[in-house]
Amino acid sequence: MTTLADPVPGGRPGDVERATALAAELAERGVHGVVLAYVDTAGVGRVKTVPAAKLPAAAAWGVGMSPVFDTFLADDSIVTTDVLGSPDGDLRLYPDLDHLAVLSAQPGWAWAPVDRITQEGEPHPGCSRTFLRRIVADAGRRGLTFRAAIETEWVFGLGSAPEGEFVPALSGPAYGAVRQVELSDCTADLLAALAAQGVDVEQLHPEYAAGQFEVSVGALDPVAAADRNVLVRQTVRAVARRHGLRVSFSPAVRARGVGNGGHVHLSVWRDGTNLHSGGDRRYGMTAEAESFAAGLLARLPALTAVTAPSPASHLRLRPSQWAGVFTAWGRETREAAVRIVTGTHGIGDRAANLEVKPVDLAANPYLAFGCLIAAGLDGMDGSAVLPEETTGDPARLGESEAAARGVRRLPTSLAESVAAFRADEVLRSALGPVLADAVTAVREGEIAAVEGLDDERVAAAYRWTY
Repeated sequence: MTTLADPVPGGRPGDVERATALAAELAERGVHGVVLAYVDTAGVGRVKTVPAAKLPAAAAWGVGMSPVFDTFLADDSIVTTDVLGSPDGDLRLYPDLDHLAVLSAQPGWAWAPVDRITQEGEPHPGCSRTFLRRIVADAGRRGLTFRAAIETEWVFGLGSAPEGEFVPALSGPAYGAVRQVELSDCTADLLAALAAQGVDVEQLHPEYAAGQFEVSVGALDPVAAADRNVLVRQTVRAVARRHGLRVSFSPAVRARGVGNGGHVHLSVWRDGTNLHSGGDRRYGMTAEAESFAAGLLARLPALTAVTAPSPASHLRLRPSQWAGVFTAWGRETREAAVRIVTGTHGIGDRAANLEVKPVDLAANPYLAFGCLIAAGLDGMDGSAVLPEETTGDPARLGESEAAARGVRRLPTSLAESVAAFRADEVLRSALGPVLADAVTAVREGEIAAVEGLDDERVAAAYRWTY
């Protein structure tokens, strides 16, 4: 007879005992259910939930879920690969108790990210969280660690708007005080909820597009940073709903204008030292940090299949909108795809990092971080050097000057991104064949799903998915 003291392989040592104690604590706090959360290949958050009292059982044996979700599209239709997309089989979802949070804006609920494990107790090859953990661990064996965060942008829409339509819930100019006042109660509740859940917020402010806000959070290791991004979005939605509002994180809520980004901030560290600061190189960073940035920059066309993975992403990726659509880099240059954040004098050793612009929130954050790091590590392996720095807007460079600087336009369609990804052995090898094929199949499925649609209908198709 199997007991909680004799779990099947897949959990972490001591998790059953911890889960038992946590279940008792959750009961005392009035928590009745736990959301078990992960993100699929299409970038859609998927969940199962269990009663809080069943948390020890989930820690012991996991919770069943079909592997078919690895090839779900954003509209919930299904594509297949040689391995994935079948109705056969089962996986187990194991909650990571280290990152369990009681949801302040969803009374009665807690939340935890999961690792997906086969019934035999092995890591599922399609689990993006496991993939990222493996990439980070490989780098750790080289003496490298990372600090990472994602800027989260979204729009507030009126909950009373006609079905499917977006009507901004606030007015006023970009970054305007009017917007902050109009949603003062809602955003105050959001700050309180995030603080209660242990999320340290750096900034929360109105942004450029209609109805748009952005929250920036403190940096963590990449796995925890991806978890945090999923939790932040869950919280934004819940707080907005309590105020009668809807939110969309879609890259392009409308066909025209500035969309929602998910800019990645990433820094590489060795022995407690930030490699992006204090170097004797011409760019103020160490040689290793320059090679990391150069490797990432060189693979951006293929990376967009992971970081900007939706047909709606390419409605956002337009020149001169701070979306970073050219293979250019610059220090504090917000039109460059890779911005070198030097950090304010006095805190630069801690704050210096890379900001990667062509990233949005249709991206699975675990896949995005893992592929960005893999590209950077490949640059370090080859001692890559950055091309000439770009200042100003790369769109204004003449053809010959752009060519001399190695500045070229990133893919202008998802099909172009997929073609670049297919040809990139470094990224495909890092992901492994099962996950790489899932990325390709899902992207090609999204391309087919919007065939013949104009920009307005593409935006509408993804508006309330993300």
